[in-house]
Amino acid sequence: MAPHIHSGDSIEKKMYGVLLALIPAFLVSLYVFGWGSLIVTAISVVSCLTFEYLIQKFLLKVKPSITDGSAILTGVLLAFNLPSNLPFWIIIIGAFVAIGVAKMSFGGLGNNPFNPALVGRVFLLISFPVQMTTWPLPGEHSYIDATTGATPLGMLHGHFGQLPDLSSMMLGTIGGSLGEVGAIALIFGGLYLLFKRIITWQIPVSILGTVFVFTLIMGLVSPDIYHIGLIKTACPAFHALTYALFHLLSGGLLLGAFFMATDYVTSPMNPRGQIIYGIGIGLITVLIRLFGSYPEGVSFAILIMNGVTPLINTYVKPKRFGEVKK
Repeated sequence: MAPHIHSGDSIEKKMYGVLLALIPAFLVSLYVFGWGSLIVTAISVVSCLTFEYLIQKFLLKVKPSITDGSAILTGVLLAFNLPSNLPFWIIIIGAFVAIGVAKMSFGGLGNNPFNPALVGRVFLLISFPVQMTTWPLPGEHSYIDATTGATPLGMLHGHFGQLPDLSSMMLGTIGGSLGEVGAIALIFGGLYLLFKRIITWQIPVSILGTVFVFTLIMGLVSPDIYHIGLIKTACPAFHALTYALFHLLSGGLLLGAFFMATDYVTSPMNPRGQIIYGIGIGLITVLIRLFGSYPEGVSFAILIMNGVTPLINTYVKPKRFGEVKK
């Protein structure tokens, strides 16, 4: 009897379901960045698998579990947060930090308090800021000698350049990390996860809704400050709406909302807690984007709220099965 009925799901089924949902975004990155996208992803995945196998086999003395899909997913998500021209040795360092430090040092899958791929990404960003913020332009298919430029958020933050239109951001013809381009592909993948019930709506909707509402408000309050590079019209509301949509489609927000913040281990268990968690991520993201020195804040926001998750779980406790309310 319920709640002891098994759903038929497994770790492998969930992990490979997420990987399947990432295929459209990966294909877009291949189209935009060419060989660089394939090389970075392959190095990241192979490195994550290798480190997890070696640590489990020779340090933890347990049976390696690299076939469960979690190490592959960490490798893909780490790659999606990297430029397509990142040197191979930096990718390997990021994979080691993601698997060796953020995952296995806490006991492996199910015990890590922070998203491993994001820990690896933030470590690389702090350690190698120049390489991690050098973005190949769309159509530059060379891994080594690609021409570089700024991301849309970098243009907005630095008040220079003509921002890409929303259609370009939807289709992916913009600069950025592998997983930042092709908003339509990320949305399609996210909807697949929702349809297959691999994730629930609370976290992505609360993140995206919070970012949309707060950037819309800022666009209405200070249009001259927050509309740099956008086409001016006679309608302030249209300015604000365009600005809010720009933030939804740019950077790693869609990737983070659908594929990283929804990590089972590092997010709250209760639906009400997940909404609190998502609102926190959205708010911190907006604060960093608008008032911080770094144009993107999704990774930092998710990691901060990963740390708050135990408090949220304590505050928002689900009703125990069979409990009678006093």
